[in-house]
Amino acid sequence: MSTQVHGRGLSGPRSSRPRVARLAAVAGAGALALSAGLATPLDPAPHEAAAADSKSVLTVAVAQSVDSLSPFLAQRLVSTSIHRLMYEYLTNYDPKDNHAVPGLATKWEPSADKLTWTYTIRSDSTWSDGQKATAEDAAWTFNTMMTDEGAATTNGSFVSNFRKVTAPSPTQLVIELKKPQATMTALDVPIVPKHVWEKVDDFSKFNNDKSFPVVGNGPFVLTDYKPDSYVRLKPNKNFWRGAPKFDELVFRYYKDQDAAVAALRKGEVSFVAGSPSLTPAQAASLKNEKNIRVNDAPGRRFYALATNPGARAKNGKKFGDGDPSLLDARVRHALFMAVDRRTIIDKVFQGHAVEGEGYIPPRFSQYFWKPSASQELAYDPAKAGRLLDQAGYKKNSSGKRLGKDGKPITYRVLCHATDPNDKAVGQYLQEWWGKLGIGITLDCLDNVTDPWLAGTYDLAFDGWSVNPDPDFVLSIHTCAALPATPKDTGATDNFVCDQRYDDLYARQLAEYDPAKRATLVKQMESRLYDLGYMNVMAYPNAVEAYRTDQIASIRTMPSAAGNIYGQDGYWSWWSAVPAASDGSSDDSGGSTGAVIGGVVAAVVLVGAAVFFVLRRRSTADDRE
Repeated sequence: MSTQVHGRGLSGPRSSRPRVARLAAVAGAGALALSAGLATPLDPAPHEAAAADSKSVLTVAVAQSVDSLSPFLAQRLVSTSIHRLMYEYLTNYDPKDNHAVPGLATKWEPSADKLTWTYTIRSDSTWSDGQKATAEDAAWTFNTMMTDEGAATTNGSFVSNFRKVTAPSPTQLVIELKKPQATMTALDVPIVPKHVWEKVDDFSKFNNDKSFPVVGNGPFVLTDYKPDSYVRLKPNKNFWRGAPKFDELVFRYYKDQDAAVAALRKGEVSFVAGSPSLTPAQAASLKNEKNIRVNDAPGRRFYALATNPGARAKNGKKFGDGDPSLLDARVRHALFMAVDRRTIIDKVFQGHAVEGEGYIPPRFSQYFWKPSASQELAYDPAKAGRLLDQAGYKKNSSGKRLGKDGKPITYRVLCHATDPNDKAVGQYLQEWWGKLGIGITLDCLDNVTDPWLAGTYDLAFDGWSVNPDPDFVLSIHTCAALPATPKDTGATDNFVCDQRYDDLYARQLAEYDPAKRATLVKQMESRLYDLGYMNVMAYPNAVEAYRTDQIASIRTMPSAAGNIYGQDGYWSWWSAVPAASDGSSDDSGGSTGAVIGGVVAAVVLVGAAVFFVLRRRSTADDRE
């Protein structure tokens, strides 16, 4: 899903956001490697027993909770990352340069008019319960998303243009389109086993978290899960690409990132991803630690401030209570012109980020866009003040900007309690906007999903993990992504709906020529920028750390200089090699960081509160 979620976000391949809307909380996951003779809630037995079994356990500490274990509903980065381990997609992304490589499909071919795509489904993929994975599973997955609104919650944009999907044989999948669609080799949709999922009554409520092990055909099998605690996975010994090398993989949630870093120092976890990255201070403190390696590489995320454009549903009903002054583009532009991005990079990220410009990070050079000199909303507090004056929001004798109701303007800014960057940037906003005469209240919450979905915010810290194909993160700003009614949950990030943007979205989706499509995508970014609903402040680096006495080697993506956690694929955890029991390491597989000797692999996930309705919005760092 996209970074989609994929992170899609907290991005949210898909995602992978606050999307919060795609789920806003940031919870974690990770399992612990226990020290000798020590019992813990995750492993009541003393460590000697585990050592006797010579189990190697890779424990990942994360700062985000699972929103759902259903691939039809999940939008947070931690959830979609786990689904990449559990289920195969039709295609995968090469870890070196992101080009499409075989997944469940071994090859694919379009018709001359590119309206019919035929995929050859591999014959050597088996579900973990022993049944063969076939084209019928893929056809059922897509058809269910096409006909059931609940099943289309997360990835419905991928199938909205599908006319018909059939499986003429166990190894042949045929997808007929209404019009050309450029994402046919980048359908970030987990394929699920029909014989298991066809028994589900309500896809909008089924979270796939009651029966274990969960049937899948990916490199890992999910064996246990406890909300806000952990997720445990074991290798799929029959995975067609080869079984992972660790005996168990655990994602464990830490609400306190400093506690997660302390656990890494003690050897209680193998890897720390941060929320979604380590802070500069945390990274610096680990640089010279024995047996710890810090990975600092260009990231696939953007870090933004989103403005409530007036929450609305497809049926035309408005809801929420966003400040009406923000409906004026001059006000939105003034706020962003009073944000000093350079200071954010230097003081908050301390150089571990690139100054924000367009919607897609520079890591994806084909789609990276920056405003022209005349278009740029550069840091200019004086001009920002003049724009507010022109919009009719003048200062009173006390220096406070007054709304049309005559009351001083004070904006509510949604903030993730688990993300120190939000709080740090929030303090700067109080200073910068205060000079404009505007007050702000930082609402730093463990669960930003509820107010985000309800539209009861003025601005919010946002962020998504972008996939190599940007379609998903582009789709979350279309009118089609709005909820059907105020009571429903849509795929929208923050209720943006603009006809010009929608027209460009439709054109890029139907454009197969890579250069022409990239031009259209950049025009979409330009339109988003001009609308002023999304202020991309930074492109944070992927800053993470792992123990080299537990992980001998692990692959980054891209291979030359990339991230380990939240990849567009399963390469990191699938490739990870346990360190030798004598403490030596083997760096043959790329970056390193695996854990040995532990006991179970558990992913601790936070956010049960958000989990509640599974109103699956990811938050800023939720989606792939």
